[in-house]
Parts: sequence; C-alpha cells; structure tokens
Amino acid sequence: MDLNTAGVGDLHRHGDVDAEPGLVDFAVNVRPTPVWIADLLAARVADLARYPAALDHDHAVAAVAAAHGRPTDEVLLLAGAAEGFALLPRLRPRLAALIQPSFTEPERVLRAAGVPIAQVVLDEPWRLDPDAVPEDADLVVLGNPTNPTGVLHPRESIETLRRPGRTVVVDEAFADLVPGELESLAALRYPDVLVVRSITKSFGLAGLRAGYLLGHPAVLAELGGGRPHWPLGTLQLTALAAAASERGRRHLGRESKIIAHQRESMVTALGGVGLRVVGGSSAPFVLVDVGNGAEFKDTLRRRGFAVRGCDNFIGLDGRFVRLAVRDVNTVAELVDVVQTVMQEVC
Repeated sequence: MDLNTAGVGDLHRHGDVDAEPGLVDFAVNVRPTPVWIADLLAARVADLARYPAALDHDHAVAAVAAAHGRPTDEVLLLAGAAEGFALLPRLRPRLAALIQPSFTEPERVLRAAGVPIAQVVLDEPWRLDPDAVPEDADLVVLGNPTNPTGVLHPRESIETLRRPGRTVVVDEAFADLVPGELESLAALRYPDVLVVRSITKSFGLAGLRAGYLLGHPAVLAELGGGRPHWPLGTLQLTALAAAASERGRRHLGRESKIIAHQRESMVTALGGVGLRVVGGSSAPFVLVDVGNGAEFKDTLRRRGFAVRGCDNFIGLDGRFVRLAVRDVNTVAELVDVVQTVMQEVC
C-alpha cells in the first residue's frame, strides 16, 4: 500500500487518445451501436429545440430501476459514469482507498479535490485482498470487472469491504457485458454501497455520455444536490430508457455471449504467436504482457493498429498493453502483424 500522492503519471490519458483516425482500433472498448438505438435517437432530434422533459427523465429512471429491481429513488442518472466519480468528493471522505490497478478517473477527481488516497496495489493476478484495505479508509473504490486487467472479483469478497462509516464504490462500467452479470452488486440494496454503471461501452454511445448511480436515496441526494438544471439532455435520457428496456436487456444478453466467444478465440490466437494474455479477463478487453509495451504500441501504430498502453495504471508497468475484444477476422489481421512485431521488439 502506498500513501504517496505524487508522481502518479498521466491520469488524464485514456484509450481514445491512442485510437487515431485511420487505425484499426483495439484501444477503445466500445461495442458497435445497435441500429435500433440509433433509430430511436434519430427520431428524437426534432425534440432538441425543447428543454429535456421531466417525463423523459422519469421514464429513464423507472426503466433503470426496474432493470435492477430497485425503487426509483435509488437511481441517479449521470452524464456518463465519469460524472459519478466526479461527484464522489461530495461525500467528504477522510481517506479514499483505491484498489489498483484500475480505471484512473476516480483517482484524478479525488486528488483534484484534495482527498488523501491510499493505493491498495494488488499483485498479479490482481485478485482482491480485502485485508489490504486500511481500516480507517471511509471510501473504497474498485472496478468489477476491473479495467484494464479484466479481473472479475467475487461478490462475496467485495461485500467483506463493508464497514460502519465506510462507503464502497463499485465501478461496473463493463458488468453488463458479463454473461448473466455475474458477481454484480447492482441489484443488492446495501445502504453503504454505490454502483456506477455506464451504457456507453455496451451500446456504442461513447460520444453521448450516459450512465447512472445505484445506491441509498440519502447518499444519492447528497451526491446529486447542487447539480445544474437539466444535467442530462433528451438524447441521453432516451438512450438510458432504451438500454434499460426489455429490448436493451436482451441485446446485452446476446452481446455478452458474443464477447465471451470472441475473447476466447482472441486469447487463443494471441497465445499462438507467443503473447502472454494475463488476468483471466471477463471484460470486453484483455491484458497482454508484451515485454516492451511502448515500443510494441508504437510499432503497431506504424502498421495501422491502435492498442492501449498501460504505463499510467497504478500497479502496472511498461510490459503491458490492453487489447479490446474484436471479431475473429479483425483479430486475424492483428495477429498477422504481431508475428512480425514480436520479432522486432519482444
């Protein structure tokens, strides 16, 4: 565990920086946009001259609540999951424990707010150790499945993090792409657990920014108080309602199975050219030990492929890159190039 608050690298950098136009994108974990979602959004363009309607907001909240078996006052809609992390300083934590390696945005916003941070760095294969979390931490943040390792922590392990006076925040941005949403806490109504969800990855809506928080009404009221009027626009509300609908849930069920099959095939293909896939991912991406991540990434870029470097994730080093799960033909193109790259830099 490291309590140092300095020298943590570029927390602002995400995979979209690597996914330059014209490159085959293995850097960003966004699935294709369903045609029916795009059609629904297009049909609402004519409504953009009006302010977002309370009816649209209430419809989206009701859909999300029903999808997770919660009452509506346990849902707070967000302009993307990142907004959920931006609200966390409103809880006024005395010490935030961040389970690392993980998504960098919680650390960035907590540091900016002057919140002391304890880095709870897990060793490979990055399985959660609840005993490593400081007892005096009143805020604990972790991902499940975790970005960028793809590790899926057992729900029971996360539940053991609960303590009187502590809030546990679980980033489930990729949980809806796990078959059956295995190990999710989204439907469990713990008063001290917040679940952050996103629809932008699973429905191909990264440019729209839409997500939600699930938690106790009093905590959500504390987090949401003081937000501006109309924090979400009409298209965001429409997308959230659609994603949480029965049709949206059926789409996620199909997509999660497709990803699991594609990931298994991809791991086999990468292993066939000598790459070590680590972590046992349950997410729409895999973590790969390539020995020299920066050189590997740059060499692939020159050959037309974008991958995500991992040197700005706490607990990882320059050996790793993250690869988004793609279809078998796109993976085959990557593997053909990797065979040459491996001879040059690994």
